[in-house]
Amino acid sequence: MSDFKPPVELIKKERSAEEARARLAGLEGEAYEKQWRTWRTAAEDFQAAVTAYAARDDVAVARNDLEQAVKRAVRHAEEDPAE
Repeated sequence: MSDFKPPVELIKKERSAEEARARLAGLEGEAYEKQWRTWRTAAEDFQAAVTAYAARDDVAVARNDLEQAVKRAVRHAEEDPAE
């Protein structure tokens, strides 16, 4: 697993979800609810993409390991966008 490089398309989806989550900071009321829905949609899109990728016949990485590798790649590539 140490040599495994997560697919760029999954990294992009997770980064999009993290950026949407970061935009929740400081929001209240309707603006918060709208951004929360945006974040949730992005997070669900990422989860669905990870599940679909892990289910492929040519992928030998467990779904959980795949998800963690993508999250590590996103979080180690740059600072947490929420901070």
